[in-house]
Amino acid sequence: MIYRIYSNMPTFKEFQFHHGLNVILADKSPGATERQTRNGAGKSSLTELIHFLLGSNIANSPIFRSPPLSQYSFGVDFDLRQMRIQVERSGEASSKVVIQEDSVKILPVELIGNRLFETGVISNSQWLVILGRFMFDLIEGNKGTQTPKFGPTFRSLFSYFVRRQSAGGFISPVKQAAQQQTWDQQVAISYLLGLDWTIPQQWQQIREKEKSLKELKKAVAEGTFDAIVGNSAELRTRLALSEERSRQLREHVSSFQVLPEYRNLENEASQLTRAMGTLADENTIDRRLLSELQEAFVDEVDPSINDLSRLYKEAGVILSEAVVRRFEDVRQFHTSIIENRKSYLDSEVTEATRRIYTREERMAAMNKRLVTIMAILQSHGALDQFVKLQAELTAQEAKTEAIRQQFAAAEQLEEQRSKLEFARRELEVRLRQDYHEQEEVLRAAILAFEKFSSALYEEAGNLTIDASTNGPQFDVTIRSAKSKGISNMQIFCFDMMLMQLCAERHIGPGFLVHDSHLFDGVDERQVAKALQLGERTARELNFQYIVTMNSDAVPHELPDNFDLNEYILSPRLTDATEEGGLFGVRF
Repeated sequence: MIYRIYSNMPTFKEFQFHHGLNVILADKSPGATERQTRNGAGKSSLTELIHFLLGSNIANSPIFRSPPLSQYSFGVDFDLRQMRIQVERSGEASSKVVIQEDSVKILPVELIGNRLFETGVISNSQWLVILGRFMFDLIEGNKGTQTPKFGPTFRSLFSYFVRRQSAGGFISPVKQAAQQQTWDQQVAISYLLGLDWTIPQQWQQIREKEKSLKELKKAVAEGTFDAIVGNSAELRTRLALSEERSRQLREHVSSFQVLPEYRNLENEASQLTRAMGTLADENTIDRRLLSELQEAFVDEVDPSINDLSRLYKEAGVILSEAVVRRFEDVRQFHTSIIENRKSYLDSEVTEATRRIYTREERMAAMNKRLVTIMAILQSHGALDQFVKLQAELTAQEAKTEAIRQQFAAAEQLEEQRSKLEFARRELEVRLRQDYHEQEEVLRAAILAFEKFSSALYEEAGNLTIDASTNGPQFDVTIRSAKSKGISNMQIFCFDMMLMQLCAERHIGPGFLVHDSHLFDGVDERQVAKALQLGERTARELNFQYIVTMNSDAVPHELPDNFDLNEYILSPRLTDATEEGGLFGVRF
């Protein structure tokens, strides 16, 4: 329980608490708005101060860095398990917590070290270790141990017992902050109920891996890592083809023989080829000439005088002897011409034939040389070709290796995705098995919630605990839950249920703090029932129930056996004056 909250700030209003129900009232001045009341009187600031003294990050409690408060120390005197501890902390030195001398002597050395006994000062991180160890049996930060990643932490667990309006603690029963992540909620509630919290912890580890895969998949879709991963089936084909191309090039390089005179021989082969082409063209021309000469031989026919005589005779003309002799002279002359032409044609044929034969001999010699050169060129290569071939092989092997890495990455991603899907199913089976084995724990939580809910409403609400594909699912349902007041009473019942289960397990802070925001919009009759129920439960379970309220929200009709005045603490806060709030100043 909390015995006292104090400060060396002269205007601070110190509060001393007792067992059971403790009510801190804030009087609302006439004409003040609801916002002015809450900010001016300091009811919510009291919950912020409790969090600050019990290890909250200064960034989450910025009011203690404000000029009116930062120079002062604030303290709390409370029970930590069976130890009564008194600690102080200031905004200026928020990283340090001062342990009062009497309190230092009862703290275990293995948690705080010998230095604390000399200075009385401990770091806030060490303070969190002590709080977690003695409030919730956490092993985080102990010597030889490390805080398990995604495991329960003191700050997460404690925030269910002192909800803060500034963090959104009154939005949902199962969340102590609006920004609380799913895994933190699942782990914290599982731990507080006594279920296997390592299952939702491992679920978050899977979510982290899935998140990485999704980000990588998104990057691939956007083209950022297109050269790294792809479809494994397509990459397998590309890899096989690329490896074969690399093998072929490797064999070519290993059998390649460099010929220094390669370029000279290559040029000679080109010249021989061109020369043989020229000779072939010239032979074609000469063969066409031979064909024409042979045709000319056929056309050269000797003239026939007998045919001419017969022609005249048939025409009835008789040629004289002189004319016949004249024809003979002409025939001899013509025969002489024909013989001369045949002689010329014959010499032309002989010359053309000789030229063709000579060229064919030259072409045969050239072809023989060309065959020899080509054989050499085919079995050898030039140095620059060899260098190019080696460069091509290097580039191909680099391409092959890149595809191989792509293929390995794709296979790994697909394998990881399959493993994560399998792990999810396996965790769901484990979770259901745990719920089956912890049936009594679940039943106790459900019945406890129903007990508190039925005490407030005729139709009790329900606490449901289920194993889903995304881990443990905790939910609270009450009819007409859309009402703000009824939703807040769900939080009241849930918190009371946690206090009962933690009291039975002998863990928890030993106190529950409800800010006035919990009663916003709640029917006056339900407020009266909640206060009486809270008082009775705190007395029966031996814990401390601290409530801050506006005076105008106090129910007028209370049971005869319940006098709220017995539980109202002094002093009363007010927004009527500058000094009436918790800190005695406005800021």
